[in-house]
Amino acid sequence: MLKMPFVTHLLLLAVLTTCIPNATALGCPTGCLCNDDTYVVECERSKLDVIPITLNPAIQRLVLRNNKIKTVDSAFQFYRDLQYVDLSSNHVVNIPTRSFLHQEKLQELHLNKNKLSSLNNKTFQGLKSLTVLNLRENFLEELSKGLFSILPKLEELNLGQNRISKIDPLAFDGLFSLRVLYLDDNSLSAVPTPSFSVLGSLAELHVGLNGFTVLPDEAFKGLGKLSVLDVSSGGLSNISSNAFRGLTGLRSLNLADNRLVQIPTAQLGYLSRLEDLIIGQNEFTRLGKGSFKGLTNLRKIDITGANNLEHLEKGTFSDNLNLETIVLVSNKRLESLEDGALVGLPNLRHLVLRENSIRTISESVTSWNELRALELTDNPINCDCQLLWLIKSINSKNLTNVQCSTPLRLRDRSLRTLTADELGCSFRDSRQQAIIITFCVSATILLGLLGLFLFRYRQRVREALKDYKWNKRAISRKEHEYQKTFSDEDYNARMGQHHIKQIPVTEL
Repeated sequence: MLKMPFVTHLLLLAVLTTCIPNATALGCPTGCLCNDDTYVVECERSKLDVIPITLNPAIQRLVLRNNKIKTVDSAFQFYRDLQYVDLSSNHVVNIPTRSFLHQEKLQELHLNKNKLSSLNNKTFQGLKSLTVLNLRENFLEELSKGLFSILPKLEELNLGQNRISKIDPLAFDGLFSLRVLYLDDNSLSAVPTPSFSVLGSLAELHVGLNGFTVLPDEAFKGLGKLSVLDVSSGGLSNISSNAFRGLTGLRSLNLADNRLVQIPTAQLGYLSRLEDLIIGQNEFTRLGKGSFKGLTNLRKIDITGANNLEHLEKGTFSDNLNLETIVLVSNKRLESLEDGALVGLPNLRHLVLRENSIRTISESVTSWNELRALELTDNPINCDCQLLWLIKSINSKNLTNVQCSTPLRLRDRSLRTLTADELGCSFRDSRQQAIIITFCVSATILLGLLGLFLFRYRQRVREALKDYKWNKRAISRKEHEYQKTFSDEDYNARMGQHHIKQIPVTEL
């Protein structure tokens, strides 16, 4: 649309409204969608370089994304019922004073992805009902005193992805209703703690991707109602002992993508109500017993992209009995989980172990009875008899689709489709295997002990055997002689019992 003098615009509007009955329809610029029933106008990628003045004066929602508009002029005075304005992705360089003087009903104003480099305390004059102000991705460098003091109902302020390096302690003065503040991806060299003192109602703060490497004691003093804190991607290497003191209501904390070489266990201990912790992409190598001590209300923990993480000790989450979800993803050095590493978590429902270097997983790692979701995809799983238990769990609960990496004969096969024989198991029943193995081990131990006993007392055993053989021989000789003696005497006795009658010679 070609540029036209402002007076010409007014004359054109007057002609349309007086001479043409359907003036509102004809006033819709080319490439725009104008709905007079819902009072919504959308002009996205319509090549507009000014804000149109020929629209229905009763419109409530105006979307002018992705155009070539360079300034916010007095055109808004024609649309006093606006509640939502989106001017994102334009070329807006400045906003003249009193531009929004008549927008008392406006609730959301989106000016993100423009070229604004400065604002003053009169820029937003008139926006008494504004609740959302989006200034993300501009060129702002400084926030002066009382800059937003004329926005008493503002609840969300997005100042992310600017060049802000200085914030006056009273820059947010007057924002008594502010609940969400984005200051991420700026040029702050330190946490702007002094400016937080006037934000007693703030519930969500994003200050990651800045230039500070340390969180000092009471870094967030004055934010007693804070529920969500994001300090990710800030290059943090040191968190002071009392950095989180005062954040008694914090529910979600993001410490991902920093330079922490160990879990800040003591520092996190202040956050007794914390439910969600994201702490991946740091430099720690192990998670020791009680790493998250004190976080008794923790429901979900996400450790993604910790490239140095190698080991999880038994009892890592011993203090976190309310854990429902554990995410361990893309930790390339994590090859196994210690037996019992996840034991004692009665509420664990989701275990995500994608894209690690895990080759096998023991049945004793955790209790699988209550688990509803297990993800083991994209791990170099070695499919052997040790995973027979997992097949049964997968098939009974439909937990995960695991593909074999080794041995070569089973590569790319789905674990759930394999039989015990294919896994190299001699017996299909793992309990039977355990019983047989236990019996064999016990028998081996007993035989070993018997052999040790015989070896140790071999001299006595040898003597005992000699005595046994000598006695046996002696008894045999006595029995033989006894039997022989008995036979002769028995014969004589028998002969003595029967008197043989002698035959006289005369009778012969």
